[in-house]
Amino acid sequence: MDTALKFGLLLLLFGFVNASTVTDFGHCERVVKKWALSSLDQELKQDKHTLQDLLFFLHVPRTGGRTYFHCLLKKLYSSSLECPRSYDKLRFDPSKTNCRLLVTHDDYSMMSKLPKEKTSVVTILRNPIDRVFSTYEFSVEVAARFLVHPNLTSATQMAKRLRSKSSGVSTLDIWPWKYLVPWMREDLFARRDARKQKVTVDVNGNDSYNMEDFVMPLQDFINKPTAWDIIHNGATFQVVGLTNNSYLAKSHEVRHCVQKFKTLGDYVLQVAKKRLDEMLYVGLTENHRESANIFGKVVGAQVISQMVASNSSIEGNNKSEHSSSFSDPEPDSNYHQNSTSDQKSAEITSNEKVETIKENMTVGKLMQAYEVCISSLRKSQATRRINSLKRISPVNFSKEARLQVPEEVLQQIRSLNSLDLELYKYALDIFEKQKQKLASIDEVGSSGFNEKLESMFYSSYGITLGQGLLLGIPIFLLVFFFLFVNARRRTSKVKI
Repeated sequence: MDTALKFGLLLLLFGFVNASTVTDFGHCERVVKKWALSSLDQELKQDKHTLQDLLFFLHVPRTGGRTYFHCLLKKLYSSSLECPRSYDKLRFDPSKTNCRLLVTHDDYSMMSKLPKEKTSVVTILRNPIDRVFSTYEFSVEVAARFLVHPNLTSATQMAKRLRSKSSGVSTLDIWPWKYLVPWMREDLFARRDARKQKVTVDVNGNDSYNMEDFVMPLQDFINKPTAWDIIHNGATFQVVGLTNNSYLAKSHEVRHCVQKFKTLGDYVLQVAKKRLDEMLYVGLTENHRESANIFGKVVGAQVISQMVASNSSIEGNNKSEHSSSFSDPEPDSNYHQNSTSDQKSAEITSNEKVETIKENMTVGKLMQAYEVCISSLRKSQATRRINSLKRISPVNFSKEARLQVPEEVLQQIRSLNSLDLELYKYALDIFEKQKQKLASIDEVGSSGFNEKLESMFYSSYGITLGQGLLLGIPIFLLVFFFLFVNARRRTSKVKI
């Protein structure tokens, strides 16, 4: 073929591909813009600082949400107030369930099934680099538990049998682990089978994140399509409701457009920031103790207040019905803040009232319980990890081991998670504002308490503290003089 003709065909092909890409970008831009405008127009009317009837804890994976659930929320809410396990979206129908607490890995699209005006949302974010590390490590850890089986078929069959017999929720039912763990499990069995065929096994230094004879290297992991679709920028996509587990029909097209054309991510970031702004509380994994304390004061205090008000309301109803029994109470129409007759949230039974009163929970007691709980929980988690990783020794994940990962890999993780990095920076600002707001409230509260004391003792008499002191000194002197004279008289009588 003539060289000029070849060149002409190449130019024509390049032009066709380029035109296709431009058209594709134009379509994606329209789709993403339309979604973003629609999302930004959704205004929440309630006061974001006030806890509503339903608390939705949007649990971003590997941020420490399990600790919050077990060590804080379960101390505040009785099990009967929890919504049914909803990590798998097929399990939960909020329109038919009366509950007060929803803890789930579902993304923000869950709000389309909830009464928005009566729902408060809280979440925790984590440094995106650490979250990617943790997601990789946990996927390997859980998958490695299946290596007790002789082969993949045996492991898969046993897992199915156990899940069918259990009424609880397995890790394999929960997003995103229902995708990540089976994928990693298959890979671990393949590598174990390959090792058996080898004479020598390559350990490849002391980098646990690059021991390909034992486990999928971290760099391979972050470049797989599954990681691209689920892990990278996962926090941002979850906060806006665009994960592959979303309820929104357009979510998958929007997500794929943003993944294909990086510049479109700015629209998603705007929506994500707005979502965080509307939340009752935003915590940080890295500042876990400080975050927990703020959670206790911002969320915990309001939950306790609601429970006390609910108990008082139920007690009032029971008295009005002349009933001394704590069983089968009638529904309380004034139970919820901002409730309406056609859409009620949870009901508290009298037995739960007794339980709440018995515990007599306060923010201080909540935080004490948190410290005990988190210590115990971390010990059990560490034990499980150690036992799991023994099956793929010498692989051993730790903070120290992460330092062995090359800068090239770290830079790639940063690049793949640019939206999450920006959202995390924004969350840092929100966290600081929460701290400042609480500090100012504490300061005003302390001052207000002193003023209240002064008012209690003096204002009702129409005098100030200074005036009270001036009037009190003469009275004190008169009383002292009277006692002194009386004592002298008694002394003189004794002498006579």
